[in-house]
Amino acid sequence: MEQKDLKAIIEEVLKEMNLGSSAPTAEETAAAEPAACQASDACGLEIPSKGITLEPSVVEDGELPDISKIDIRSQYLVEDPVNKEAYAEQKMAAPRRLGIGKAGARYKTLPQLEFRAAHSAAQDAVFNDVDEEFVKSQGLFIVQSQCESKDVYLTRPDLGRKLAPEAVETIREKCKKNPSVQIYVSDGLSSAAVAANTGDVLPAIMQGLQSAHIDVGTPFFVKYGRVGIEDEVSEITGADVVCVLIGERPGLITATSMSAYIAYKATVGMPEARRTVVSNIHSEGTNPAEAGAHIAEIIKIMLEKKVSGTDLKL
Repeated sequence: MEQKDLKAIIEEVLKEMNLGSSAPTAEETAAAEPAACQASDACGLEIPSKGITLEPSVVEDGELPDISKIDIRSQYLVEDPVNKEAYAEQKMAAPRRLGIGKAGARYKTLPQLEFRAAHSAAQDAVFNDVDEEFVKSQGLFIVQSQCESKDVYLTRPDLGRKLAPEAVETIREKCKKNPSVQIYVSDGLSSAAVAANTGDVLPAIMQGLQSAHIDVGTPFFVKYGRVGIEDEVSEITGADVVCVLIGERPGLITATSMSAYIAYKATVGMPEARRTVVSNIHSEGTNPAEAGAHIAEIIKIMLEKKVSGTDLKL
């Protein structure tokens, strides 16, 4: 075989594999797109009656600038589905890793990369500390639990439920005595949740309570804290209601979920049933600003009825 013929064959093979140096023309791209959509059943799909639009799954240039920005609710990668519209409608009700298709017995490449990105975000949220400069920018002073490090915090939950002795003294010194409501923020199991939501949730709560002329104590931040610390905070400050905004354990859907645990006349060792919880606070769940307003309303009702948890009927 002549060298010229061999070179022509190689160029033809590379062209078919889309690995050639020359980019396809606009006409070639336009002609290829319908065929690609038909073959993969991955083009955008609209369900006007439900306001649903499924996003195309084809990544034309082989690069995703930020894979974590893909909305998995609108992602449907199953080839030749039987009832795509009905299934997609159900999936839009909540973010779930369903309808992501398979390549043989394995995940497709894109869902696998999304899974790994979500897992990395969850690990970062757990193991990273909240930036102290951010905490101070929110007008919060910082105290710490009895955990001396992140490793201790993750392996000794009991120490995360108790304030360090110096923290107790700082709270006594800096916080208003016997307020109607005491609010504080804690990192919990997601530093990312604190960074993403505190700036919207905390001001909304404070505004809602102050507009109702409710006496609010001095807010602060607890490092390496768990929910149980709010019982000790209640006893130290003498507040009628204590509310902690805390980062929740991250999952593979979001790493920025925050919850508010609220209790009336909390005491150390009280049953968990005495807490009222507002959960799933993040940009794709309960809107942070709206959550803050809702929490303020719950606190008002607690002060009126003088109960919380399962005894509180909203």
